[in-house]
Amino acid sequence: MKQQGPTGPRRSHAERTAETRAKIISAVVASIAEVGFQRTTAAEIALRAGVTWGAVQHHFGGKDGILLAVLEDSFARFAERLSDLARGEVPLEKRVALFVDCAWEHFESDHYRSTFEILLNYAGPEGPEPELWQTEMFEAWNRIWTQLFDAPQRSRRQTVTLQHYTISVLSGLASMKMLEGPTARIRQAELDLLKDTLRHELAPGEDAR
Repeated sequence: MKQQGPTGPRRSHAERTAETRAKIISAVVASIAEVGFQRTTAAEIALRAGVTWGAVQHHFGGKDGILLAVLEDSFARFAERLSDLARGEVPLEKRVALFVDCAWEHFESDHYRSTFEILLNYAGPEGPEPELWQTEMFEAWNRIWTQLFDAPQRSRRQTVTLQHYTISVLSGLASMKMLEGPTARIRQAELDLLKDTLRHELAPGEDAR
């Protein structure tokens, strides 16, 4: 049993470390979403996280490390969102709707925006390689896609083309939302059109039940 502190159970060192890291990552994501990549300075990160820059360096080794950690956290969240979907006996139409809605939750989130701006703007000596992160994201995407829309009749080329098309639509809508700012409208009509396209393209390759 954990020892009791003045206000409850005393947290372990690992728990305190995880909490501090999460606060710093959240501070970076919030800062990029609100003031942009260029204005997300070391001082801004430390202020928002409520820690010293020395503490940030202790946990991440500096700005290179924290930006890489934000990318890793964003992709982990993306994969977790999609992994919550299960094929089961759900009809194709429902699977497509769940998939698009779940993916859009990520693409319209501050976490995706932070990922996008880091990959677009960061060119540090130890900065992330966009090709590597795109590969990791696509691998996570492909695993869930295969589970939901397994259609052996479709060629690998057809499947990849449809996946790239879906990612392009979602990332394009997310970019438009970033450009429009706080007044951005909900993209429901475009998302519904994407769902219709996927249902049409996927139906011939599997039993729509």
